[in-house]
Amino acid sequence: MTTPVINSYFCGGGLMDIGLMNAGITIGQAFELDGEACRTYRHNLGNHVVQCDLAHELVLDQECCDGMVFTYPCTKYSAIADIHGTRTGDELFLHALRHLALARPEFYIVENVPGMRAFPVVMEAMSKLPDYYVQVFCPIKSETWLPQRRHRLIIIGTKRPFTVRPPEATKPLTLKDVLERDPQITVPKAVRTRMTGGYRDRPIISDPAKGDIAPTCVAHYAKDKSTRLVADKRFPLGVRPYSVREYARLQGVPDWFTFPVSDTSAYRQIGNGVSTVVGEWIGQEMLRYMA
Repeated sequence: MTTPVINSYFCGGGLMDIGLMNAGITIGQAFELDGEACRTYRHNLGNHVVQCDLAHELVLDQECCDGMVFTYPCTKYSAIADIHGTRTGDELFLHALRHLALARPEFYIVENVPGMRAFPVVMEAMSKLPDYYVQVFCPIKSETWLPQRRHRLIIIGTKRPFTVRPPEATKPLTLKDVLERDPQITVPKAVRTRMTGGYRDRPIISDPAKGDIAPTCVAHYAKDKSTRLVADKRFPLGVRPYSVREYARLQGVPDWFTFPVSDTSAYRQIGNGVSTVVGEWIGQEMLRYMA
């Protein structure tokens, strides 16, 4: 069997691609606008990442591939990601559609937040392409594998009829499993302020001793680490933020994968990424399809 080749679009720091590669998929080319994310990707996964704006890239100039995966930003589809001045998926999904219409790969994958279903024009474009058999999975839950509550929409299109198997129930890692023995983390003053009611919202505190799991890893975590905390009696107030490594582990990122960027950039890349185990599930199913 020839190893399937996928081109990865809006790849970020490469979390989805870790999973695809773990499954045995070859990444032909990866495309990402953010320079810091490209730096992380190149440092860990290889030089096949291209820093560019896909809005300006010609599809037919790219290398041939069996499949395409699109993880375009979900700004407008997400209830918590109302960031002014950021382009929304409303524009970027059109470039995914342009690639599919021109390249006509054997299969394609779209990953986004469940809120994308509220945009019928986007859903029609990405799930009603002629000559593709399309399956929609929602929600795909990261907590099937990991101690993080994270739900996503996955669209898989294939040129031939094929039944994609949903993820199988596994014994997920526990929150205790991902915590560092000696986390190098500082506790900002905002933690005490939030804990004592100084902000409107109380923090989400996850306690590994109680079997809790972490809430969704968010890209803006570095801006206010007081919103998501883990119970740790060694620290003042008995709580602390997650370290970068713990945040990465919550997404299934292996410890050999490092972030040659600032902590702020690392948190953002992790929060913007796809849980690696979701990519591995998709990769395994596409290997079956191409067999």
